[in-house]
Amino acid sequence: MAGDLRQELLAYLHELDIRPVCAEHPEVFTVEEMMPHVQHLGGAHSKNLFLKDKKKKGLWLVSVLHDRQVNLNDLAKKLNLGSGNLRFADEASMLEKLKVGQGCATPLALFCDRGDVQFVLDAQFLEGGYERVYFHPMTNAATLGMTPQEFVTFLKKTGHDPIIIHFD
Repeated sequence: MAGDLRQELLAYLHELDIRPVCAEHPEVFTVEEMMPHVQHLGGAHSKNLFLKDKKKKGLWLVSVLHDRQVNLNDLAKKLNLGSGNLRFADEASMLEKLKVGQGCATPLALFCDRGDVQFVLDAQFLEGGYERVYFHPMTNAATLGMTPQEFVTFLKKTGHDPIIIHFD
């Protein structure tokens, strides 16, 4: 299934005239496992969290620089959700909405979402002067990179205007 979705993603990017670079690597489940395989790729690498809002049952995909620590209470406050209201969503929700499982959370899966997931992006992806930004392409056995401008184009074409947050 992941292979088919990856091909669908690549075809979608091609339609948008986005020509990403892709690095294959062993399957990884954490940023720490991933970095030795991709550190030679210059640019911003991501850590992605799939979260739910306890009260409103909203779903959030959050992409931050790979070495950031994210305090969920602080993030909830920045999103005006109130402290303590963000939790990690279960894998079933991620599979249903984004068609990827644990270890594969990626904003590139937003092309599968039908408007149920809100996307939060670390401002440094756009403001950090990076030549490329990197995410998993529907599988955690590869990393795909594109320019920040191409990434924003992708997001907007999927109907996901990112909520930009400064995590500094």
